[in-house]
Amino acid sequence: MGPHGSLSAALAGVAVLALLAGCSSDSNGNKLQTRPAATAAVSPERSTQPAGDVWGLDNPVGALFVEAGTGQLVALEASHDTSRILFVINPATFTRVDPTGVPDPEMRTLMLPAHGFGLAQGKPGELLIPADGRIMRVDITSGVTTEVPVDGAARAVRYRDDGTMFVGTADGKVRELSPEGKVTDTISGLASADALALTGDHVSVLDRRQTSLTQLDLGKDRLGLSLRAGDGATNLITDPFGRITVTDTAGNELLVYTAGPLVLRQRFPVGSSPYALAYDQRSDTVWVTCTQSNEVVGFDLSSGIPKEVGRYPTVRQPNSVTIDERTGDLFVGSATGDGLQRIRADQRKKGQ
Repeated sequence: MGPHGSLSAALAGVAVLALLAGCSSDSNGNKLQTRPAATAAVSPERSTQPAGDVWGLDNPVGALFVEAGTGQLVALEASHDTSRILFVINPATFTRVDPTGVPDPEMRTLMLPAHGFGLAQGKPGELLIPADGRIMRVDITSGVTTEVPVDGAARAVRYRDDGTMFVGTADGKVRELSPEGKVTDTISGLASADALALTGDHVSVLDRRQTSLTQLDLGKDRLGLSLRAGDGATNLITDPFGRITVTDTAGNELLVYTAGPLVLRQRFPVGSSPYALAYDQRSDTVWVTCTQSNEVVGFDLSSGIPKEVGRYPTVRQPNSVTIDERTGDLFVGSATGDGLQRIRADQRKKGQ
């Protein structure tokens, strides 16, 4: 399959060049035109039973992730000033039922030293969590947490196989850290660095306050090409084909880019306030939650023309979603304490 999409989509990406966010310099960070960062739309009460299995976790879930080294499902409690709870769940026992009939998954609860703002893969067996003034490194097996100091409020982190990390901060800076945790480079000029994409040798940054996607010019230590990302972009995800898929939550669309150079390849309507993203590499499918309708929708990207391949009712306020690559199972988290949901891969194939 070709990751570049259709010609018309590529031309649309070129046209977006006229909507540069004005941030190709690292000296104008205080003069940028910004908007309030888009957020997930508030969900209505559920009117349909969620698909698959639901475990009644009362805590609101802010982020979900399956750690690659251990295969453990990790849930970060939703953002609160006092929230530092991390749940580590064995997905293989997700639907185990105790003698009273209550779902009883194998789960551990870890208390973090600071409030976390997301989940990312570190080295195998390790989870990275950005926080104010630090990156927390959690060993999933032992539960031991160590910290890497960061100057600023870290909001995004990505790990490279050589041990280096890129960290995005709330004030629009991206720092490169050596494997020892020392700052080797800092690039500024954005309003906020809310999500990072590593595709090959390229690093791109989502700025929610400018609703833009910007590629870093690492060789020259500055911001590179920047493209508008809809009316209110919130989240992104990458895949092995080098695509960067972005949710335009305010504009009700999915946007698909490639970097080197940065080009918009595809854009297509989703509706119902798309928010969280997960990628299933087995089927080359992007799954996106729609919080206005309490649904999760799958789009096959393999032909370059997105095709909807599944739509399932979810728990209320589905602000997080992830895929277990070992099984293909899809997990959705409720930000209102409505529980954790699993839609198995075989259920999706059967259209259940």
